[in-house]
Amino acid sequence: MPGPNNLERKQKIWLLILLSALIVSSIWVLFGGLHNPLFPNTTSAVVEQRILWQLRVPLVITAFIVGAGLAVSSAVLQVLLRNPLADPGIIGISSGASLAAALFLTLGSAIPFLYVQYLLPVFCFLGALLSTAAIYLISKRLTGMHSGVILAGIAISTLSGAVIAWLHFLSDAQTMRNMTFWLMGSVNQADWKVLTVAGPSLLILLGLLVRQGSALNWLYFGASSAQLAGLNVTRFHKMMLLVCALVVGIAVSIAGSIAFVGLLVPHMLRNFFGYDNRFILPASGLLGGIVLMVVVLVGRAVGEVSVPVSMLTATLGGPIFLYSILRLNRQMG
Repeated sequence: MPGPNNLERKQKIWLLILLSALIVSSIWVLFGGLHNPLFPNTTSAVVEQRILWQLRVPLVITAFIVGAGLAVSSAVLQVLLRNPLADPGIIGISSGASLAAALFLTLGSAIPFLYVQYLLPVFCFLGALLSTAAIYLISKRLTGMHSGVILAGIAISTLSGAVIAWLHFLSDAQTMRNMTFWLMGSVNQADWKVLTVAGPSLLILLGLLVRQGSALNWLYFGASSAQLAGLNVTRFHKMMLLVCALVVGIAVSIAGSIAFVGLLVPHMLRNFFGYDNRFILPASGLLGGIVLMVVVLVGRAVGEVSVPVSMLTATLGGPIFLYSILRLNRQMG
């Protein structure tokens, strides 16, 4: 199995320092803009506390669980497909969910009785599942299962992007604006009603993925070795793809399309701490959640208008990921 099973003391210390710094910065941004948020002795303090618990706290929780979901699902997909660039956005799962959401937003503007807040997750689930099923069926017809999934995902992503572009072209100005802002990633719609449904569902699915760390480790040795260890590889692949599709569907339904978090976080963790998925999966969830939480809070703090999440994640993540690739290339000679 590649990579160390046990972390060195220095690596654990650096990881603890990084996570502590991110958590402290998040708490400071969350509470720093409020005057005595925990002691409502004045009218302004009551308003401030209501803003905190009704707006900011749901936003932070949503950002954390979405970031954790994207990071863990990407970490799983990278092992299943044996490709460090595997990501829900690249292989088409996010694109399918985004297409379903775009269709719903377009129809929702013409059908008043559709309640977007609760039916949108259903459409995203269906879009993610249908795109996953299409990718799986197409890849079976291609030579090489792992490369076939990547190629099929690129095709699905391209097709979904084309349909979304046509929806932009045919939509009215207000629908186009809502669709554009949502597809760029936003957690501004987060509230306790959405979290009571999406939060527990996402956490249960993440728990299912994290528990498969040992099984994913066997895939490093190849399908034959995994089968000898008692793992039904075909069934395991289907189950993991299904769970990842559900995770991505939930994430896209409550936060839109968010780039680079799922791709960057597991890649960086493996560069520093090896390939043991028993550590990588929970660490990816924790770090991915904290990173997206910090990005969302910074995006709300930099100006009067909240900056779309994908703009920040792509701006920060693109150069970092490029540096990681060049560094890995130098190490490999």
